[in-house]
Formats: sequence, C-alpha cells, structure tokens
Amino acid sequence: MSDDSFFVVIEGIDGAGKTSIARALKNILRQTLGENVLLTEEPHNASLMGAEIRSALRRERKLRPVELAQAFALNRSNHLKTCIEPHLQGDKRIVICDRYLLSSLVYQTRDDITMEDVYQINRWARVPDLTILLQVSAHIAYQRMDERSKNARELFENDLPTRLKKYCAGVELLRAKGQHIIAVEGDGELPEVINKVLGALQEGAPPWLRLQPPLLLE
Repeated sequence: MSDDSFFVVIEGIDGAGKTSIARALKNILRQTLGENVLLTEEPHNASLMGAEIRSALRRERKLRPVELAQAFALNRSNHLKTCIEPHLQGDKRIVICDRYLLSSLVYQTRDDITMEDVYQINRWARVPDLTILLQVSAHIAYQRMDERSKNARELFENDLPTRLKKYCAGVELLRAKGQHIIAVEGDGELPEVINKVLGALQEGAPPWLRLQPPLLLE
C-alpha cells in the first residue's frame, strides 16, 4: 500500500447495491478530502473497448467468452493508464472503483476459460489496496433489480445463486495471491450497510485516512 494513495474496489453480484454504496462512500470521503476522491467504474465507457463491452452486455453484440475476457482486460488496462493511476499520483488520493478484477473472475469464466485463465490475462493489473465485497442473498438482489428497472436484464443479471458461488471461489483465489478483501453483509438498508462499509474501510485504510474525523452516516 502506498503512503500517498488508496485504491479501493466495491464488489458484489448484480443487485448488491455496489453503485449506491460507492456513490455514498465518495460523498462521505469528499467531506474531508474534497476532489482528492475519485469515483469510477468498470467496464469504463470512456476507455478502450468500453462501447463494445456495453454492447455485448446489452446482447446487441455477441462475443465469445475469451473475447469478452480480453476486451475487459484491454478496457482495464486503458482505464488504469488514463484514469486510475494518474489520479493516484497525488498526495492523499483515493480512487473508488465500482467493480474490478474480481468481477472478471466471476463473470468471464466458462467451461473453456477458468478463473486462473482470466487472472493470467489480467496479471499485470494494479492490485487494489482493499476490496470490499457486499454479500447479499439472491432474493434481495433480484428484488432490488426489479425495483430499479422493469427492462430486460443485461447479459449476466440472471442465475445469481451460481454467481454467489463464483464470488466465493474468486475471493479464495485472490486472497491466496495476497489480495486484501473484506466481506460486508449487504442485505440491510443503505444507512446500515454504508456504516458497515465505513468500518471495513477504516480497518483496511492507510494511517492518513484513519486520522481523518470519524466518517459516520446519520
């Protein structure tokens, strides 16, 4: 972990509340760190292959599993180069990323492409200082997805029980490779979950972030 920057990733199945939590976390941290806090996401629309990936997720374009994994890797490489790493060059900088490598391990693996294969495609990728995994039940996740949109689901927004099992396997793989991952129970209401996330953040944060005033949500 750098003394000058902090790269945190928010992960979880579709409907886990990642985007809401990431936005709330950005707003809380900006109260003390201002524009030093950057919120981004993957796939990153503005980066290489972003449009192609979004088209595939909407089922408008068909990519083979290995092609999709490679497209995500190219998108991640450009995302790091043009967005994440430049921001982390400054003093006391934080990047919050909605999805990252763990999502690739879960969503881009098939019978003919394993988690280790996907990891190797991305072996050069910057390691997050902390990954926070929001753990929710498939029932709650489906309920949240139905509430936010009545439109057709994207490519991977089905069979959530299988995704949950894959997340467990992906976490095990990344932890074995030395990555710092903290699981947070995410079935509750937003204020309850964000306070749990803040607790996980404080547990894994660098000293300069721990020295900030208490980060609490009313």
